[in-house]
Amino acid sequence: MYTLVIVDDEPAIAEGICRLLDWKSLGFERIRTARSCFEVVSHVVDWKPDVCLVDVRIGNEFGYELINCLNGMGVKSNYIMMSGYDDFQYACEALRCGAVDYLLKPLDKDQLQKRIEQVVVENLHGTVQLEVRKNEDPILRRPYEEFSPLIRKIVMIVAMEYGQHISLKSIADRFRMNATYLGQIFIKETDMKFSEYLMAYRMYVARERILNTDDKISSVAAEVGYSNMNYFYQHFHNYYDSTPSEMRAGKN
Repeated sequence: MYTLVIVDDEPAIAEGICRLLDWKSLGFERIRTARSCFEVVSHVVDWKPDVCLVDVRIGNEFGYELINCLNGMGVKSNYIMMSGYDDFQYACEALRCGAVDYLLKPLDKDQLQKRIEQVVVENLHGTVQLEVRKNEDPILRRPYEEFSPLIRKIVMIVAMEYGQHISLKSIADRFRMNATYLGQIFIKETDMKFSEYLMAYRMYVARERILNTDDKISSVAAEVGYSNMNYFYQHFHNYYDSTPSEMRAGKN
């Protein structure tokens, strides 16, 4: 089980973050809040935080100063900076100090959820439920619990990063594994190549966006990781035997 530390000099914001997510379902059994850098430094040895959400400004001090201090103490944690637009330069300082990300305030629930899930899977080597109300993979049509922990982590990464430039090699590098070997494991458990699964997941999300939103097709393509519209149309048509516009119009 993990420990979360929220560092913000405004108690109402800290309490709001405590209620923002179902932290227990993400594996966080212990949540601590602190209103000053001194309070964190005083208790950090006992708290042993796995994740620290740190405000960019804590009273008259800066979040990156706290991260520097904790790094100097040998504290190993995953720091996420909370920042306003005007504080961007300080958020950059935090990233240089080793923060894994910065999120704009007020925090967006879905964005925070995805970032925490990513930290749990990639940095803490844990697992999370992708969607509580859906107990099976939308592409493979199998319950998540049927897969090995490694494959569950891979499909979680795809679900969180399908819009980014990801590949089997980039994921293998994260796990310090050989990409060919990892690909063989993926095929053995899923009966699909990773590249096929990634494209299928992108097509699945694209279809959901096309049918349930009024977003422009170009925006949908960009959201699911396609910068080239021709490739997007080609893949979509090959997958669904329909163009995005035809699907939206209800012709298929």
